[in-house]
Amino acid sequence: MTPIYLDHNATTPLDDGVSQAMMPFLTEEFGNPSSAHPLGRRAHQAVERARGEVAALIGAAPEEIVFTSGGTESVNLAIRGAVAMRPERRSIVTTAIEHPVTDACCGLLHAAGFPVRRIGPRRDGRVDAPTVIDALDEATALVSVIHAQNEVGTLQPIADIALVARMRGVVVHADAAQTVGKVPVDVDSLGIDLLSIAGHKLYAPKGIGALYVRRGIALPPLLVGAGQEGGRRPGTENVAGIVGLGAACRIAAERLERDMQRIGELAELLHARLRRAVPDLVLVGHPNVRLPNTLNLLFPGVSGRALLDACPEVIASTGQACHDGGDEPSPVLRMIGYPRELARGAVRLSLGRGTTREGVEIAADRLAAAWANLRRPVVSDPPPVAPEAGDAGGPADTSETPAAPGAPLTGARKS
Repeated sequence: MTPIYLDHNATTPLDDGVSQAMMPFLTEEFGNPSSAHPLGRRAHQAVERARGEVAALIGAAPEEIVFTSGGTESVNLAIRGAVAMRPERRSIVTTAIEHPVTDACCGLLHAAGFPVRRIGPRRDGRVDAPTVIDALDEATALVSVIHAQNEVGTLQPIADIALVARMRGVVVHADAAQTVGKVPVDVDSLGIDLLSIAGHKLYAPKGIGALYVRRGIALPPLLVGAGQEGGRRPGTENVAGIVGLGAACRIAAERLERDMQRIGELAELLHARLRRAVPDLVLVGHPNVRLPNTLNLLFPGVSGRALLDACPEVIASTGQACHDGGDEPSPVLRMIGYPRELARGAVRLSLGRGTTREGVEIAADRLAAAWANLRRPVVSDPPPVAPEAGDAGGPADTSETPAAPGAPLTGARKS
């Protein structure tokens, strides 16, 4: 049978409309956008048209969009650039449930002498906005919060945090790789200064991304070279990729509401069908304030990896794609407060445009049957030891420090 793809939070297939838009710029329209001849001018016009399409999806002005090679570069440019432009401020506030790229950037800055405070989540997978705000002080240069946690799908209170942070002169960055194209994103409503986008999460090609930089934010570049992208990202533009991202954003804007409705209904069907077949199945994260396409489910008595290995026709993951493949429980789930043995049963099912009702029903039945064959009694493990206050030493130490089961980890911590 055709595999049932339920891993859209890891990556998405290229939309047909996107590939059609890109094709001329992979063939006859190969001009350099910096060239003054007609071929170059057409390439430049295509780049600027795409810039407008990306901006329109998130409520920005075209000149506030900087094209990058993907989400990783966008986050690096945002975090490292924001700190570089505020030398008088030397600390960063973020969360303990960020994507590895944010952890890595903060770890790099911590090693260079910048204090980093990571705020842990509540049991519903959300960070507490007042706790984040309480961690801000006169030395804080940047607060960086993931918009939707990529494993769990819980939406974070960005607007509440940004409202206070910006009044205190703190630059606000949101990693929106998982939200742009899935739910409405408006940079003015969020009140943020920087927002990172990964093209391959919204049916554009891999190797292209963007960073929203609010007008007036003097973000220095990471790279040196010529003056492309307003001097913020030098190097000859990836015209085909940029055109593809623009087309993906235009298509997303056109179909966002109906995609949210249809995909959300299919996710509810998938959850309900599995819940009937698997007693004590746990849905991780907030029941409502979440991405409509994402289910992180804990299957009791089994390993999530073993469960997926027993269902090769169901393509899904046990957590974020960057770290998937092992049998150890996700640090994010442990941080939220789930016991190790239960957290090992995690399976992330993320739906997309190509998901069908038939596919959802088959996937639910196959997963339920595999669970029935594999299950074993769940043995409770002892509560993890809470960390002592003080310097945690970097992102790896923080991410591996779980909360006590059932208890929120909401205190500001230094690392």
